Amino acid sequence: MLIYKILLPSEWEEFQARGEFEGSAHDRRDGFIHLSARDQVAETAGRVFAAEPELVVAAVDTDAVAAWLRWEESASRGAAFPHVYAALPLSAVVEVYRVGGSAEVDAVLPPAE
Repeated sequence: MLIYKILLPSEWEEFQARGEFEGSAHDRRDGFIHLSARDQVAETAGRVFAAEPELVVAAVDTDAVAAWLRWEESASRGAAFPHVYAALPLSAVVEVYRVGGSAEVDAVLPPAE
């Protein structure tokens, strides 16, 4: 199964350079890395990244992060979201999508299975 991490282009560059992603400021504040299931990613992009002109969406293999992955209910959204309680290794990323803003996420990513 794939889950998705929405990144700013600068965060993606840092991720590639370091070989791992320790999270955005928002992730580090919450103590885990926020990800989304395929049916959640467009809504997350619109809610959190609406003002950003360009995004990078990394598809992460859940098997590669299974030891640190928890599906937890969002108090504000009422749905379970994937959270990773460790740095994301670059090796867990199986696909990368460059997106021209949050409104384009659904058009760029493959459909949910």
